Amino acid sequence: MIVALGFGLIAPLLPQYAKSFEVTDAGAAAIVSVFALCRLVFAPLAGRFAEARGERIGYVTGVLIVAASTLACAWAPEYWILLVVRGLGGIGSTMFSVSAGSFIARRSPRAIRGRVSGLYGGAFLFGNVAGPLVGGLLSPLGFRMPFVIYGVALIVAAAVVFLMLERGGGRFTRASALPPMTLAEAWARPEFRAAVLGNIGNGWVTMGVRTSLIPLFAAAALGLDPFQIGVVVTLYAIGNAGALTFSGKWSDSVGRRRPILLGMTGAGLVAVVLGLAPTLWVLAALSLLQGFFTGLFAPSQQATIADVVGPTRSAGRAMATFQMAADLPAIVAPLVAGLLADHVGYGWAFGLSGLVMFLGVAAWGSTPDRNLPSER
Repeated sequence: MIVALGFGLIAPLLPQYAKSFEVTDAGAAAIVSVFALCRLVFAPLAGRFAEARGERIGYVTGVLIVAASTLACAWAPEYWILLVVRGLGGIGSTMFSVSAGSFIARRSPRAIRGRVSGLYGGAFLFGNVAGPLVGGLLSPLGFRMPFVIYGVALIVAAAVVFLMLERGGGRFTRASALPPMTLAEAWARPEFRAAVLGNIGNGWVTMGVRTSLIPLFAAAALGLDPFQIGVVVTLYAIGNAGALTFSGKWSDSVGRRRPILLGMTGAGLVAVVLGLAPTLWVLAALSLLQGFFTGLFAPSQQATIADVVGPTRSAGRAMATFQMAADLPAIVAPLVAGLLADHVGYGWAFGLSGLVMFLGVAAWGSTPDRNLPSER
């Protein structure tokens, strides 16, 4: 929650901060892209590091790298230095997110894995929603001070994890002492393949197109002002939070497949029709629905990785692959959707994103659910 709160605090400021170095719009966008690119490229190494050194060390090291990167951003004297240190932050980000995902996959009891995944996702959601609000209150302090505050908050987050996991570590086998699950072993499980394909759709629709194209569509096609666009974005978070209150428990009760199929189908259908929204209220309602449907399938997808790996294997490689499946389309989707919107219209751009989500629906539709209540 602390990490996501700080990220939400600086994310809206990053492009404007980059522009203060008198660069082009493309240069400002590169500050965002370099972070995501480094996350993608270094994810496999992050998985190996978590397996070799243990999840606690992987998490703390990653968070401290992001802290150092963030503090360096605050005092960057030139644009190219800002670009480099922001990229280093992406390396730290993938280290701690893979380590955290691996830890949760290995430690969460099977009967409540969906609820654990929902709680973890809810903590990140709260931080991402509250962060921009806090950032708005701090705007009178200028561009640099939020980076300092976030850097200090990351050091606090690292200390919390280090001390709490050290205190409880004696009761568990360390990840570095466990045999890693190879990617070939994980890929042999149909539910892992379905989860990876499903996360491609999640990265394309909810992490790529939603964050990049919806604000542009709302402003260009519907003429909405920044406040109205903020309402649309906030309603997505509200719908997501509403689903997270019960979707994890439902997944633990009925198995992973049913919530995933319902959630992905709904999110895909909403994505297809988003570009046809004629008014603010229709777009707001669709955004609320998309957040709700995403909240239905997200905990079950995460819990599926835990089901595959189990408590006796290290999950670093499997979790890194699952994360990369969302990171790559999150980078590619804004570019592809932007080109489609420029040349053939927003309807085609949103329609393609819905089709990508349906890849996950097709994969899960032919996958048996091995996490049914009767099998626990």
